[in-house]
Amino acid sequence: MVCAAVSLAGGSATATATSLSRRPALDLHSRRLLWARAMSHVAPRLSSATVGAPTPDHDQRPARARAVAAQAGVRQALISLSDKTDLANLGNGLESLGFSIISTGGTASSLEAAGVNVTKVEQITHFPEMLDGRVKTLHPSIHGGILARRDQEHHLEALNEHGIGTFDVVVVNLYPFYDKVTSGTITFEDGIENIDIGGPTMIRAAAKNHKDVLVVVDHHDYPALLKYLQENQVDPQFRRMLAWKAFQHVASYDSAVSEWLWKQSSGGDIFPPSFTVPLSMKSTLRYGENPHQKAAFYGDRSLSLVNAGGIATSFQHHGKEMSYNNYLDADAAWNCVSEFENPTCVVVKHTNPCGVASRQDVLEAYRLAVKADPVSAFGGIVAFNTTIDEDLAKEIREFRSPTDGETRMFYEIVVAPGYTEKGLEVLKGKSKTLRILEAKRSGKNMLSLRQVSGGWLAQESDDLTPEDITFTTGSERAPTDSELSDAKFAWLCVKHVKSNAIVIAKDNCMLGMGSGQPNRVDSLRIAFRKAGEAAKGAALASDAFFPFGENEIIAPIRFDQVRSYRMIN
Repeated sequence: MVCAAVSLAGGSATATATSLSRRPALDLHSRRLLWARAMSHVAPRLSSATVGAPTPDHDQRPARARAVAAQAGVRQALISLSDKTDLANLGNGLESLGFSIISTGGTASSLEAAGVNVTKVEQITHFPEMLDGRVKTLHPSIHGGILARRDQEHHLEALNEHGIGTFDVVVVNLYPFYDKVTSGTITFEDGIENIDIGGPTMIRAAAKNHKDVLVVVDHHDYPALLKYLQENQVDPQFRRMLAWKAFQHVASYDSAVSEWLWKQSSGGDIFPPSFTVPLSMKSTLRYGENPHQKAAFYGDRSLSLVNAGGIATSFQHHGKEMSYNNYLDADAAWNCVSEFENPTCVVVKHTNPCGVASRQDVLEAYRLAVKADPVSAFGGIVAFNTTIDEDLAKEIREFRSPTDGETRMFYEIVVAPGYTEKGLEVLKGKSKTLRILEAKRSGKNMLSLRQVSGGWLAQESDDLTPEDITFTTGSERAPTDSELSDAKFAWLCVKHVKSNAIVIAKDNCMLGMGSGQPNRVDSLRIAFRKAGEAAKGAALASDAFFPFGENEIIAPIRFDQVRSYRMIN
C-alpha cells in the first residue's frame, strides 16, 4: 500500500485524493481520472516511501500506478460502433459488471438512450471532435490506454505521468464502406469519406495488446465476452481468437478499399500488381473431394462479385447438406445452362454436361437431355434456366430411365432460377435428400482464378457466345441456316466439356459427347458411340483442331455421317 502525505502550493493533494470516494456526483470514470491526475501531479514531490521500501530514493511511480488502479477499482470499456446491433445489451451488461463506458458520437447517444451511463471520448481527450469527424479517437489518451502493457512498469509509469487510464475492453466496428460503394452510384469523394481511419487504428491497437485488452468486432461475440468477464475467466486462447478476428475484420475491410481504389484509378486494367481476395466461411463440409480430406466452403466478398449470382450465392430449399463435389457439379451445370436463352435443361455428371437440350417446351427439353446419356444422368445434377412449375416438377419426380422404362431417375441436385409454390412442394416429395437450389444467373466480365502449386492463374471469364463470333467456312460447301444453328449449339455445349472435348449435336440437342481422354481420337470414339445412328446429319464440335486429317483419325468412323464443316471462328 502506498502512503502519501504531501503538501502542495495552493492545496492538498492528499485531501483531494482521499475525498474522491466521498463525492457521489462523480461517475466512476471521472473518479478514476482525478485519481490519476492527482497522483501524477504529486509524483515529482513525493518524499515518503511504501511500507517496507528498501531505500528512500527508490522510484515509487510504478507502485503508485498500481495503487491508483487498485484504489479506484474501475475497469474501462471503449465502444465505438457503426453497426449498433445488440448495443443496449452490451452496454448494460458491461455496466452491471462495474465497467465505466467510454464512447463516441452516435454510439454514446444510443447507449444513453438505453439507460447506460456514458463518458464521451472528448471528456477523456479534452479535445473536441474535428475535421468533420475525421479526428475523434486519434489521441494518446485513447491509444495509450489501449496499447500500454500491464506487465511493463515503465508503460504504467508513463500512463501515471500523463493521467491516462487503461482500457480493458475495446468494442469497435467500421464505417459501412462495403455497403456504401456497392449500393449504387457513389461519387469518388463520398467513397473516400466512408473510409474508416480511427476505427481500424483502435482495433489493431487492441488486437496487438490482446493479452491485456479484449477486442470485439462482431456483435455475435457479445454474449461470450460478457460471460468471460462475469466468470473472471483466464483464457489466452479466447483472447487470441478475438484478436485474430479483429485483424481479419480489418484486412477484409482494407481489401474492399483497395479493390475499389484500383477500379477508380486503373483505367480498366483488371490485373492489379497485387490484390487480396476476401473469403468468408459459409459452411464446413463433411469431407473434400475424397473422404479422407477435410473441406470447407467459402463465399467471395470481392466488390466485383456483388450481385454476380452463381452457385456460391444460391439458396437451398431442401435436401441433404451440400458436399465438396456437389458444389463443383452444381457450378458446372449452372454455368452451362445459364449460357442458353431458350428454355434449356442441362444434366451434369462429374462436372461434364452429359445431356443438353433446348426446346420451347421445357418438359421435352428435360426428357431429351436425360435421353442423351441416361446412365450418366442417373445420380447427376439437373439444371434449368426457367422456373420449375408443378408440371415440370412432376415430370422430374416421376420420369423413368430410358434404359429400362421402369427405374425412376435419381438426382443429387436440381437447380433453377425459381420455383412456383406448388412446383417446390411437388419436387420436395421426390426425396428427402434431393438438394433443391435456387440460383441467380452467373455474372459476366468476372476475374477467373485457378490455383496451382505456390500460386494462382488469373484470366478473364470465358463469356464468348456464338452470337459474338463471325464464323467462316473451311469446307467446300457452306452450311444451311439449320446446319449452322446446330454447329453453334454444339460449339456452346463443347465450351463446358473438359479435356479433349467432343460434342455431337442436332436440332438443339446434344446426342453424344466425349471428354477426359488424353487424346482426342478416344473422345471422338466415345461421342460417336453415345450418339449412335442419330449422329447422321449432325454437327460436331471440338475444343481444338485435330492434329491430322479426317481420314487418318479412325477408320470405323464414317465422317459422311456427321457434318464436320470446320467452322472456324
